[in-house]
Amino acid sequence: MARPGPVAEAEAVPVLAGVTRERFLRDVYPQRKPAVLKGVELGACTTKWTVDYLSQAEGSKEVKIHVSAVPRMDFLSKNFVYRTLPFDVFVRRAAEVKHEEYFLSEDEKYYLRSLGEDARKDIADIRKQFPILAEDIQIPEYFEKEQFFSSVFRISSAGLQLWTHYDVMDNFLIQVTGKKRVVLYSPQDAPYLYLSGSKSEVLDVDNPDLEKYPLFVKAKRYQCFLEAGDVLFIPALWFHNVISEEFGVALNVFWKHLPAQCYDKSDTYGNKDPTAASRAIQILDRALKTLEELPEEYRDFYARRMVLRIQEKAYRNDYG
Repeated sequence: MARPGPVAEAEAVPVLAGVTRERFLRDVYPQRKPAVLKGVELGACTTKWTVDYLSQAEGSKEVKIHVSAVPRMDFLSKNFVYRTLPFDVFVRRAAEVKHEEYFLSEDEKYYLRSLGEDARKDIADIRKQFPILAEDIQIPEYFEKEQFFSSVFRISSAGLQLWTHYDVMDNFLIQVTGKKRVVLYSPQDAPYLYLSGSKSEVLDVDNPDLEKYPLFVKAKRYQCFLEAGDVLFIPALWFHNVISEEFGVALNVFWKHLPAQCYDKSDTYGNKDPTAASRAIQILDRALKTLEELPEEYRDFYARRMVLRIQEKAYRNDYG
C-alpha cells in the first residue's frame, strides 16, 4: 500500500499587476523565476470565448485529442488514448461533467493540445490552425518577433491534471477562460523529481508515495492559481504541473531564450533539449558504458570522481 507523504508548504508565485513590456524585461525576465501577470491586455477572447462561440467559430474541423478515464494523466504509462472529433463536438463534450456519448466512460476527461498541420514538420500556431479565434486574442509580445516559436491552443475538462514536466523554451501560459492551479519546481530541484526524460514519475504532487519517491520532499514547491485573463510566465527548464479546476481555454506562447542555433531544428513541439545538452548526454552515456569495463569497486570510485568533476565544473555557485 502506497504511503502518501506530507507536502511541504508551497511558496506563492509572485502576482504582479499592470506589468508593461519594459517592466517585464527589466524587472521580471532577468530573475528567471515564474510570475503571474494580471491586467495584461489580451483582447476580446476573455469575454467572447464561451462554449457556444467556440463551437460556432471553428465549426466541425477535426481535431486530435487526448481522452482519459481518470483525471490524472500520465504520459509515461500512457493512461489515455488519442481520438479525433469535430471541434464543435469536442468543445461541448469537454465542457460537460457527464457524457451521454463517450469513448471510455461517462465521466472521461478531454484535453486538446493543438498541433501544426503536419505535426512532424509544422509548429502549432493559433493563427494558422484556428484563424478565427486568433483574431480575438492579443498575444503579449514581451519578446522580439524573431524569438517567437509557437502558440499552442489548449482546452481542458474540469478536474484534468497534466503530468509534471519542463519545456526548453520560455513561455506564457495565458488563461483565457476558466481556472487553473499550477505547481512549479525549480530546475535545481531536478534530482528530487524522479525524471524520465523531461517528465517526472511523481504524478500525485499533493500526496506523493514517499516509499517510492523519498527524495521528493526535498523539492521546493511553488504554487499559483490562475483566473481568466491571467498570464503565467514559466521560464525554460522550470517544472510545472497543471490542474484545470474548471473547464478552461488557454494559449501557451513559447519563445526562444537562447540563440536560435542552440535549438534542434527538427523540434516542432519545443521540448527537445538544446543540441549541446543532447550531445553532452550522449557523451556521458558513452563514458558510463566505458566504465563498465572496470570491476565494480573501480567503477564506483571513478563514477564518484566524474560526479565531483561535473559538480565542480558545471554547477552554479549561487544556489543553495
